Amino acid sequence: MPIRPRRSVLYMPASNARAVEKARSLPCDGVILDLEDAVAPDAKPEARAGAVAALKAGGFGAREVIIRCNGLDTPWGAADLAAAAAAAPDAILVPKISGPEDLAAYEAAISVAPATTALWAMIETPAAVLALDAIGRASAAGRTTLWVIGLNDLAKAMGGRQTPDRAPHLAVLTLAVAAARAHGLLILDSVLNAIDDTALLEAQCRQAADIGFDGKTLIHPNQIEAANRLFAPEPADVAWSKAVIAAYALPENARKGALQVEGRLAERLHLDRARRTVEIAEAIAALAGG
Repeated sequence: MPIRPRRSVLYMPASNARAVEKARSLPCDGVILDLEDAVAPDAKPEARAGAVAALKAGGFGAREVIIRCNGLDTPWGAADLAAAAAAAPDAILVPKISGPEDLAAYEAAISVAPATTALWAMIETPAAVLALDAIGRASAAGRTTLWVIGLNDLAKAMGGRQTPDRAPHLAVLTLAVAAARAHGLLILDSVLNAIDDTALLEAQCRQAADIGFDGKTLIHPNQIEAANRLFAPEPADVAWSKAVIAAYALPENARKGALQVEGRLAERLHLDRARRTVEIAEAIAALAGG
């Protein structure tokens, strides 16, 4: 699949036509048309129809468009998944995955979707935390390409509190990223509920980027700028990555395992990271240009 930035992925209630229309002009990398948490029970059929209509109308440009469905254990899940599969978004996000069997059920529910529609999975239950490796194997074997951390539900289920520094959940965040990478998956950080706390948003974005997340899920447009800035590769990292790629491309270095590039040690393990850094930077530039 082509490399694309996922620095900022914004939830928008699919029942709010004005919000969905606004999303078409926002500088986020992706838009999640939400049928689940952001929609009241009596508005869920309306939201489902709105999401399908929005996809049909298009106008999202290069932004990735995802539909988050209600779970199969709810009165709306089966209809949501059938409608989403037929609408063929870039991805379908499903909630509260607790084990491989859940992924199998969702894979079956969207089997009519084209191969270009990925499955994204919410990691937000204690059972999921204890089954990350098994969920990762099942994800890699099917159409699941990305996980989304849901700390709101996870903290509630664990009976704990979310603190500004997220210390109670750092182990979960780190293990989830490790499991995702072990199975070749992408992973997005959880939302920040404090919409107006810019300093906390920046701190969480830096923390998540340091851990290895690809980007952050957001609940308000004013959170986009910080996520885009802090999950983008630093210009110095892009420049060094290009130098590493160029160095290994020289015929005399074809069989070397380690090189000195601009005064720093570069091993072949850095080459793959360098290529991805440059690809992400180029994808971000293309998105901005589009």
